[in-house]
Amino acid sequence: MANIRDIAKMAGVSVTTVSRVLNNHPYVSAEKVSAVIEAMKKYNYHRNINAVHLSKGKTFLVGVVVPFSNHPYFGLLLEGIATAALENNYKLVLIQTNYEEDKELEALKMLEDKQIDALIICSRICEWNLIEGCSANGPIVLCEDARDKRVSSTFIDHYKSFTMALNFLYKKGHTKIGYTIGRQSGTNSKQRDAAYKDFLKRHTFSYEPGYIFSGCFNFEDGDQVVEKLLQMKNRPTALLVTSDQVAAGIVTRCREQGILVPENLAIMSFDNQPISKVMHITTLEIPLVEVGKKLFGQAMKGEHVSHEEIPVRFIERQTV
Repeated sequence: MANIRDIAKMAGVSVTTVSRVLNNHPYVSAEKVSAVIEAMKKYNYHRNINAVHLSKGKTFLVGVVVPFSNHPYFGLLLEGIATAALENNYKLVLIQTNYEEDKELEALKMLEDKQIDALIICSRICEWNLIEGCSANGPIVLCEDARDKRVSSTFIDHYKSFTMALNFLYKKGHTKIGYTIGRQSGTNSKQRDAAYKDFLKRHTFSYEPGYIFSGCFNFEDGDQVVEKLLQMKNRPTALLVTSDQVAAGIVTRCREQGILVPENLAIMSFDNQPISKVMHITTLEIPLVEVGKKLFGQAMKGEHVSHEEIPVRFIERQTV
């Protein structure tokens, strides 16, 4: 296999000149450029892009960690990240974890090994001490509140937004309010739980563990929520649902079971995905595409740590 010295010898130029041609250096005569290109064709030479990246100290690749690639929430985040990457001539390396820690560790190892220039984690499973320890290997950006950490973040204040939603339901006359959650261990989930417990304490409402439905990610999970509601003697009159997909599943199942929404059960959701518009679900809008763009922008800032809170917007429709 030909190397750069073989190309230089055949073209009758120096190795430095060949290197300049390969890197589109402007100060090379047209005659020498032509000679180098001709020699490359004869040898069927292709430059080693990994060597080029190594010499430049950049791969122009950004890793993106998502638990699920087929969920609309993460799809919209990816849309924003991909749009910003395209504008900056970067490519994405998608790492799906299914919330398996070893998969996230692989992504962190890619950053350590300089296979990627930065890592965006859209939803984290690893502990904070591990994430912060890896931040010395390159920029890490998180889609959660990390204001007290040494990594950048673009985030929603879920304590604030959850409190806003609970207060709205209370003003609508609801005192028995439950909520659905994906997983209970994440930072966002802990903020929601704190907001919920503080709300109950302020109004001296009793805490009902059965009013909290975990493991809710998709449309189909809404079926399980309604099945549990049907078995309850003392049901909540309102549900705060942390995903439009799950909310749509709950509304659909309620209709099938004769549970009137919002008369028997009020539903308030998050995200404002297209399905919430179609099904007229009251929701808090999170501009996920814009969040994705900001995550990528922070990844490009290198070692500079920054935190940006994204405001939510209340959209009242027909389910409350």
